[in-house]
Amino acid sequence: MARRTEPPDGGWGWVVVLSAFFQSALVFGVLRSFGVFFVEFVAAFEEQAARVSWIASIGIAVQQFGSPVGSALSTKFGPRPVVMTGGILAALGMLLASFATSLTHLYLSIGLLSGSGWALTFAPTLACLSCYFSRRRSLATGLALTGVGLSSFTFAPFFQWLLSHYAWRGSLLLVSALSLHLVACGALLRPPSLAEDPAVGGPRAQLTSLLHHGPFLRYTVALTLINTGYFIPYLHLVSHLQDLDWDPLPAAFLLSVAAISDLVGRVVSGWLGDAVPGPVTRLLMLWTTLTGVSLALFPVAQAPTALVALAVAYGFTSGALAPLAFSVLPELIGTRRIYCGLGLLQMIESIGGLLGPPLSGYLRDVTGNYTASFVVAGAFLLSGSGILLTLPHFFCFSTTTSRPQDLVTEALDTKVPLPKEGLEED
Repeated sequence: MARRTEPPDGGWGWVVVLSAFFQSALVFGVLRSFGVFFVEFVAAFEEQAARVSWIASIGIAVQQFGSPVGSALSTKFGPRPVVMTGGILAALGMLLASFATSLTHLYLSIGLLSGSGWALTFAPTLACLSCYFSRRRSLATGLALTGVGLSSFTFAPFFQWLLSHYAWRGSLLLVSALSLHLVACGALLRPPSLAEDPAVGGPRAQLTSLLHHGPFLRYTVALTLINTGYFIPYLHLVSHLQDLDWDPLPAAFLLSVAAISDLVGRVVSGWLGDAVPGPVTRLLMLWTTLTGVSLALFPVAQAPTALVALAVAYGFTSGALAPLAFSVLPELIGTRRIYCGLGLLQMIESIGGLLGPPLSGYLRDVTGNYTASFVVAGAFLLSGSGILLTLPHFFCFSTTTSRPQDLVTEALDTKVPLPKEGLEED
């Protein structure tokens, strides 16, 4: 590709948005709808909720913890072959899971193998997308991540229908076939070549600068706390509704209601992120706070109308925070370090994804209901929201929107001793 002086804010970037749309659907749409399988696994293996929760938890953690590997491989070989390989691994994990005879098999197949495939797909694609957009970054990210909401709306009742006709083994075979489409998504990736890209040091030098970068570290802690409670409704809401004597199909449909609101929230939030003056962090804090409040209120609601209203509120606000969480990162560290920064961020926040679902299942086993699970999940999001207040320019109310390069100058050009050998590699 011809070298450009700045991100094109369009062009082939919209094809990358389309690829990211389907990838987010096939990764997080499947993860969000896995609560439908949760009940089946508990019954099939006669295990406690906490142990079964580790299946999705390990998958989420491996996807995020392995993101630096995907980022490093994309830096060396480009995102296209890396993402295509990840699609093969994700499909293979689901295929092997259909033959599982114990929870350990599911830990290894879905959690480890499919999780490794997801790690090679999501972070490289979003990093590639960030390089294509500057002024429209929040909107492009929001459109790309609407795949999560759309697939959650479709997959939850679809998976429930599959379970009723083909049982969980046959259903996992079909999920494996769906996951194989990640290979086609990876073939669409083509990163831009920007003329102004300077030498910023090798991976080791970039990692050192980020580990000395206060705002980046605080932002990472905030997202880790948010991530701890974020996935709880998509894993345990169906079980919570069945505790309230809901039938499985209407319970799965309530996830679809949340997914539709999620889709709308992502688009609206992406548009607002580019349209509202000032740093994107303020909008992110707003949506995170509202998500935490709606999570904590789930145990209070008993009537179907109240539960549907909360599902709509949770879906919209949780969907709205997702694109902004990725749009804030280039404002903090710049696009030159986006592959390394996004990979490191995903790796650290995987701690929350690993511990959140088992903690929720443990609280269910101890208390006999999901009240404490949802309240604690909401508290984690509110804690992360409070840390966002400490990020640079949060209380800046100028009439012009801060551009990424303005924030990067202050945030990254600090006197940090970089490893000599890391710079020589470049």
